[in-house]
Amino acid sequence: MNILHCIRSFIRTADAGSLAAAARTLGISSAAVGQNIARLETHLGVRLFNRTTRRLVLTERGSLYLAKVRHVEDDLQRAQDAVTDPEAEPEGRLRIASTAAFGRHVLAPLLPSLQARYPGLDIELLLSDRSVDHAHEEVDVSIRIDPQLEEGLVARPLAQVPFVVCASPVYLAQAGVPETPEALGDHRCLVFRYPVDGRHLRWGFVRDGQPFDADLNPALVSDDIDALAAMAAAGGGIARLAAFVAAPWLVRGNLQVLFASDDGAHTSPEPMRLYLCVSDRRDLTPKVRALMEHVVEGLPQAWRVGG
Repeated sequence: MNILHCIRSFIRTADAGSLAAAARTLGISSAAVGQNIARLETHLGVRLFNRTTRRLVLTERGSLYLAKVRHVEDDLQRAQDAVTDPEAEPEGRLRIASTAAFGRHVLAPLLPSLQARYPGLDIELLLSDRSVDHAHEEVDVSIRIDPQLEEGLVARPLAQVPFVVCASPVYLAQAGVPETPEALGDHRCLVFRYPVDGRHLRWGFVRDGQPFDADLNPALVSDDIDALAAMAAAGGGIARLAAFVAAPWLVRGNLQVLFASDDGAHTSPEPMRLYLCVSDRRDLTPKVRALMEHVVEGLPQAWRVGG
C-alpha cells in the first residue's frame, strides 16, 4: 500500500465531499479513490467517513486525522521544491570537503557571508588532502584539484589559481637566482608530497604554449603547503605555492617571485585547477549551486574559469 497516495485521496475527498469530485482533482477514477480510502481505514483500524446516499461526512476520528495529516502534502511539496527547484531558497545541512590550503585561505573566509546570505544553511567544512568518500562521510560537495579527481564524480570547473615559484631573499643571495625552470635541479626545492599515494606533486610549466615538467632536487618535503611556505621564508629553498598561500609572504617581503620577468621564451607555471565535485548530477541541489556561485563571486576575476 502506498500510504501517501491513500492520504492524498483522503484529504481530497474530505475537502470535496465526494469520491467523484476528489477523483477529478487527482486525475484517477472514483473507484481508485474509494479503494485508497478503504485501504487507509484498514491500515488505521478506524472509520474515517460516514457514508450517506449523497455525500461523505467525516467521523470524529476522521476529523482528528485530517487535522494531523493536512500538512503532509504541503511538506512534501516544500521538500521536493527544496531539492529540485533551482529558484528555491537554499537550506539544510551543507557539508563541504575541500583541499586543506584552498579551504583554509579562500573558502573559510567566504562561508560566513554565504550563511548570512542564506540563513537556512547549516554549514560544515572538512579540510583534507586525502580522498574523501562522499557517501560514507555524508559530504554534499567537495572541492578538489586535478590529482584528487576520481572516476564517477561529477566535476564542475571552479577556478584556475596561479602558482608562484618563490624563495626568500636570503636563500637567493646565498644560492643564486635561477633564470629558468631548467635550473631548478641545481637548487634546493621544497616539495609537496601528496598524502593519498605518497608521490611528489610535479612542477608544471608552460613555454610558448607547450607544457613541460621541471626536474627537481627535493631538499625538504611536506604534506602541508603552509609548512613548505614557512620553510621557504626561513631560507630553506625554492617553493611552488598557490597564489593565495604565497600572497602574505610576498607582501611582507619574506619571499620573492622567480621567473616573473619575461625570460625570452614566455614561460610561466601551470595554474592550479580547482573543481567542485558531487557524486551525481542530481546532487547539484540549490544549496550546492548557491555555494558554487558564492565562491566564484568571491574569487579574483583572473582566477575565474573563463574570467
